[in-house]
Amino acid sequence: MEGKIFVLMIIGMSMVGWVITTWIRARHGYPVEGEWGGLVEKGAEGERHIALLSNENADLKGKVLRIEERVAVLERIVTDKSHNLAAEIDALR
Repeated sequence: MEGKIFVLMIIGMSMVGWVITTWIRARHGYPVEGEWGGLVEKGAEGERHIALLSNENADLKGKVLRIEERVAVLERIVTDKSHNLAAEIDALR
């Protein structure tokens, strides 16, 4: 009886390992094995999705850089002791 349990445990561990490996490969865009052992490549839809995400990523990076520049200016205004913010606001009115 112990031999049967041991064999079933090895089979179960190998199946869990295969599932985890396949999930990691699919998540990172590597080709995945099909039902009969052949490789399944991602289609044109997947590549289009990647291109759209890459463009969106570039846009977001640009926005973050502009926001960082604005925050740096605000930090400089707030921390500058010789800068009288109240007087400048009154002058703008």
